[in-house]
Amino acid sequence: MRSASEQQAEAAVRHVRQLAAREGVRAAWPSWLPDSVVAALQQNGIPQPWAHQVDAAEAAWRGQHVALATGTASGKSLGYLMPVLASTYARVEPAGPVRPPPTGTAAWRLGGRQHTALYLSPTKALAHDQLRACTALTLPGWPVAAVDGDTDLAVRDWARDQAAYVFTNPDLLHLSLLPGHARWARFLAALRFVVVDEAHRYRGVFGAQVALVLRRLRRLAAWYGAEPTFVTASATSTGAAASTAALLGVDDVRVTVVDQDRSARGPVELTLSQPDGDADDATADLLSRSVRAGAQTIAFVGSRRGAELVARRAQRQLDAVPAVTAASAGPEPVGPEPMEPEPSVAAYRGGYLADDRRRLERDLQEGRLRGVAATNALELGVDIAGLDAVILSGFPGTRSAFWQQAGRAGRRGQPASVTLVGRAHPLDAYLLAHPAALLDAPVEPTVLHPEHPELLAPQLAAAAQELPMTEADGGYFGSTTGGLLRRLAAGGSLRQRAESWYWTRPERAVDSIDLRGSRQGTVEIIELGTGRVLGHVDPQAADRTVHPGAVYLHRGETYLVEELDHLASEALVRPARPGYLTQPRVLTEVTVLQQQDRRPVGRGWLHLGQISVTTQVTGYLRRDETLGTVWDQTPLELPEHRLTTSAAWLTLDLADVDPELSLAQVTAGVHAAEHVALGLLPAFADCDRWDVRGHSSTAPDPTLYFYDQEPAGSGAAAQAFEVAGPWLTAARDRVATCGCEAGCPACIVTADCGEPRRGLDKRAAADLLALVAG
Repeated sequence: MRSASEQQAEAAVRHVRQLAAREGVRAAWPSWLPDSVVAALQQNGIPQPWAHQVDAAEAAWRGQHVALATGTASGKSLGYLMPVLASTYARVEPAGPVRPPPTGTAAWRLGGRQHTALYLSPTKALAHDQLRACTALTLPGWPVAAVDGDTDLAVRDWARDQAAYVFTNPDLLHLSLLPGHARWARFLAALRFVVVDEAHRYRGVFGAQVALVLRRLRRLAAWYGAEPTFVTASATSTGAAASTAALLGVDDVRVTVVDQDRSARGPVELTLSQPDGDADDATADLLSRSVRAGAQTIAFVGSRRGAELVARRAQRQLDAVPAVTAASAGPEPVGPEPMEPEPSVAAYRGGYLADDRRRLERDLQEGRLRGVAATNALELGVDIAGLDAVILSGFPGTRSAFWQQAGRAGRRGQPASVTLVGRAHPLDAYLLAHPAALLDAPVEPTVLHPEHPELLAPQLAAAAQELPMTEADGGYFGSTTGGLLRRLAAGGSLRQRAESWYWTRPERAVDSIDLRGSRQGTVEIIELGTGRVLGHVDPQAADRTVHPGAVYLHRGETYLVEELDHLASEALVRPARPGYLTQPRVLTEVTVLQQQDRRPVGRGWLHLGQISVTTQVTGYLRRDETLGTVWDQTPLELPEHRLTTSAAWLTLDLADVDPELSLAQVTAGVHAAEHVALGLLPAFADCDRWDVRGHSSTAPDPTLYFYDQEPAGSGAAAQAFEVAGPWLTAARDRVATCGCEAGCPACIVTADCGEPRRGLDKRAAADLLALVAG
């Protein structure tokens, strides 16, 4: 007989899609790959490559940049590893062009050193995972090393002087390797291949910054006489040639796209589910039942706190109902064979210390950890084989991320399952009502704008400090290079001598560039009494998550924040179970700095331009841990944060609004319309739900702002301006068709709203959206 939770899960199903099994297509090993390398790969469980792996390897070997865009678990790493092994281990001379260094560059004699290769990933964990895979090949005389912020000086020195294949991230490349290129001269002179893994992650401002770092790398490599071939790898990509060309700064005709996945895959059952209650509760229930049934399972959860709560709830359910083991299912086993380990679930998220992350990754890979509730930190963390099931607690923000996470299921070629548990959120409700918009639409193209002057100018200054700039460097950085160099010289950052520009300041230019937009530095979260560092958070997020009085969750344990010291960059916490959770209250003020464009939408106007946003956490609510009801509110005095960025904003004439609505109702209606429109934007623009924030006001007229979270803008607001018609129509329809009476999380209510005092009005929101919808 099915349990009550099983019956509820079945009733919640809205759509089921069967992804058929796929027969793989093998290909012969490349003729240029030495027998010793082939033998090592075969001994590590690779009998023969898939056809797409050989296609990518052959193109890279010919000197073509490659965009390898096949599915998760399709073996992309072998596609770039074959040419890397042939050149850096076997010392086979690649077939691609080897050009003499241009006149006036440094000429370096390699002195018999083999070719080198560089691997870049957006996370340290993924780089270390690749290092483990390469080390497992046990190839004698092939020095490989991972270098990042956790690497001690001796290992870094050895890697610089001896390693043939270095695993790192764009941050170290930007802050250390390129500024210190003279120490890396022999490595750069021998550089033959550069691998850019998880390339779809390089989007928006972060992507534009990394694109400029890669241009600096190409420029310095050319100075030392090298012209490396780049291979970008991504499990999900649309317009791979164009996005790779934009990332590298090359013509897209120089990019070979390999996007036909020829690997074998077992059947996958994909289920879209909408529970009546909380999505995280439903996810915890599914996770515990999946683990109890013997399936190694990952549940992806959208927030750090959510991951902790899901892991804790799932483990409690497992503890309450023991799993069926060999001992309980039949006669007692004979002999000393050990019992099967009890199922266990843990949380995995960003902010953990390196040792904690490595231990969790190892336990998951080796099968000791049967279930994990994780943020997308694990999506990029390790190459995990053998997963039977994936659960997504809420749509992860983009179709790209959805397929990336779903692709973790089915690694053994056996039947697997993927379940999307819809949250009570406008975007989730829209996608579950329109499954084709999720399952049949292409993934979002990568959007990045490295030519933006606010991003490009500081990077040109960094390049000039590495090596004096000339007008010819526009070949790397674009047609605006010369003008920006002259502007930097006029401002005193550079000095022009003859036809070159030089850095003039004593400090390092790279230190003023924040690749990830983390607004400099981190706040350490420290346990009182023990002094143990529990994790880290960036300073602006600290005001929302570890303000005084906040409840902080870490690895299933609850802590109460006693103090947040911005000057010391630390938050002091103590273990506690207060029975409530906390929600920050945020005051936001917006000033329009420049309008660049506008156009009519219905009876309103849509604008595009630059705004200044001032935010301040002014207090917090205490909510019952179980019921979510508000206990009380507490004021706080925390610093203001200012952001200048791109925005699209919608204005209405107050005279067009139904006169029966009071000003208080209009204010609440504009606030509600902001919520639903912001929630649905990722269904129509190439962004996720955290790329853009919203704000609304009624002074002097009803206005809704949608702005990029990154300084200088990420391009999402500009897309919102372009897709206003279908986007605002969907927002109107979501409010009109939602079955609730006064508003709910599936239409106008959002749990992370920082301005609850402004209220929400569903009827007023419907009236306002009807004025601007198509």
